[in-house]
Amino acid sequence: MAAGPGTTTDTGPAAGTGEKEDEHIKPFTPEKAKEIIMSLQQPAVFCNMVFDWPAQHWTAEHLSKVLHGKQIRFRMGMKSTDTVPQFETTCSYVEATLEEFLTWNWDHSSISGPFTDYDYSKFWAYADYKYVASLFEDNTDIFQDVIWSDFGFHGRNGQESTLWIGSLGAHTPCHLDSYGCNLVFQVQGRKRWHLFPPEDTPFLYPTRIPYEESSVFSKVNVVNPDFKRFPQFQKARRHVVTLSPGQVLFVPRHWWHYVESIDPVTVSINSWIELEEDHQARVEEAITRTLVCALKTAEDPHSTRAWLNPTEVEETSHEVNCRYLNRAVSAFFDHYRTSKPVEIQALRTNGEYVKKELSVHSLMEVDQTGSQNLTSGTVEQQAASPFGPDLVPVQPSSEDPPSERGGILENDGKDFVAKDGEQFEKLHCTKKQRIMSKHENAIGEQIASNNTMAPSQTFISTDNLLDCLVNPQVTKIVAQLLIQGRSL
Repeated sequence: MAAGPGTTTDTGPAAGTGEKEDEHIKPFTPEKAKEIIMSLQQPAVFCNMVFDWPAQHWTAEHLSKVLHGKQIRFRMGMKSTDTVPQFETTCSYVEATLEEFLTWNWDHSSISGPFTDYDYSKFWAYADYKYVASLFEDNTDIFQDVIWSDFGFHGRNGQESTLWIGSLGAHTPCHLDSYGCNLVFQVQGRKRWHLFPPEDTPFLYPTRIPYEESSVFSKVNVVNPDFKRFPQFQKARRHVVTLSPGQVLFVPRHWWHYVESIDPVTVSINSWIELEEDHQARVEEAITRTLVCALKTAEDPHSTRAWLNPTEVEETSHEVNCRYLNRAVSAFFDHYRTSKPVEIQALRTNGEYVKKELSVHSLMEVDQTGSQNLTSGTVEQQAASPFGPDLVPVQPSSEDPPSERGGILENDGKDFVAKDGEQFEKLHCTKKQRIMSKHENAIGEQIASNNTMAPSQTFISTDNLLDCLVNPQVTKIVAQLLIQGRSL
């Protein structure tokens, strides 16, 4: 699929290395790194920022010794690619030690142990979403090996981090995170990231089934898309980057991402950074939880495993969900009463306006105004671009996804870096026009995106209904109405 102008970004060992590492000088101070992270709207790779972190030695082999035979849950998936995403609800799970994982990974003829039923040539294994605080609860000193304070987040270390260990082909289906932005430190092996901007959400066919708080999944297998079923996906602008050991990827808020391991063993450490927007996002997530649990349990109260992601312990009752929603709204107001009293007054004024003038056109006008401000800010940011050999922007890809070139594990070595962010600046010359046109057609595109059935197939399932009710655009409006209603 041709995804747009530009090239695939290469951030291999040759990118961003040189004298600075030898001299033990980091290219950005913590204050400057945080300033970049909190203002940047584009994914980018930091180089030469973690060369002195003890966590750079957290290879799978090293961690297997540190964990002393502790069992970890591995998700098992198929290496063969289908047009249907491999959601976590369709995977198998294995409890195993890292030693057993490494034995299976290297000795493909192993006939004993927890991986016996999984042919290495057909399956991948992924120990994903492993909270460092839980994994190393008996060895808390190791938290200090991860030094996110180098990026300006003082006091943040391994305790606020998550560990990911996978084999060749292991991946997470395409999704966006509802909360925060993301910093990802690649420790061992390489991972390929496929990213899509938030404004392309209508083209990613968002769904909340399987349900997991804070994760909005895409119905599209982005490395092997079914264009007949998801024709709007052809409009999505794919950004691709291969992350190598020693590099840190910054993923801005609400950027969609599909992540795949392209080496025999990969280890990553990430941390989600809280943002101001998370206060409203929690209200949106509470609305989503309430609606999904209510409709899906009413449909079949005895079959939660089919729609509830394994990361969720169990479905919650309507009473519990309503309490959760009320707490989220209260927390929103508590935050702004103590930190931004001026914005409460703005909410009151805006609430009166929406109450009188609420319409599709007024909502779109508000959205367009916000987009103009965002674009203007991006242009100002471009004038003093921070990009260079130590901060590499992730570019839109002009190449087909790897699966269409011979499999998701192929690496043709054609990735390269735009010098000093030149292509990033060219990209933003037309960004304002693209964003404006997208927002003008957002609602129409979303309707088209959800219309995946043939005209004769008029049956509407509970999942079809939920795709509309808890669409990110819809829950955002509902959350704003709830907040405005409580502020009057």
